[in-house]
Amino acid sequence: MIEYFASNVWQIWTIIAILCLILELSSGDFFIICFSIGAVFAAIASGIGLNIYWQLAFFALFTLISIFTVRPLALKYLHKKEDRPSNADALIGREGTVSESIEENGYGRVAIDGDDWKALSHDGSGIEKGTKVKVLSRESIIITVERI
Repeated sequence: MIEYFASNVWQIWTIIAILCLILELSSGDFFIICFSIGAVFAAIASGIGLNIYWQLAFFALFTLISIFTVRPLALKYLHKKEDRPSNADALIGREGTVSESIEENGYGRVAIDGDDWKALSHDGSGIEKGTKVKVLSRESIIITVERI
């Protein structure tokens, strides 16, 4: 059995490469896949008849190369960071309807997608019920709006 594996080390490298790919699926940070790439090149080195030292050198070399080239490219193109607002910050820029008149230098209520928010006018003027408004900012649970 040992003789078989000694003469077919490429299979061990292939198993290592597959295991690294499976581990990468659970992490998703494109780091473990670099070891998989190194194992593939070590399997190729084994397949062409190079000894274990050359195989280890290929593994180390191609792992390092992929850490510094493949990983940054994968992170850049596959993990795009979009500044997408969440929760109440997503209200900014949205349009709504005044459901309770906004008093001059006071508060009222604005309905946006079925939610009713305490609101004030950005310039302090009054806004009548039924007027379409746009959300300019949010401070805690109070939104600042302007007429559309």
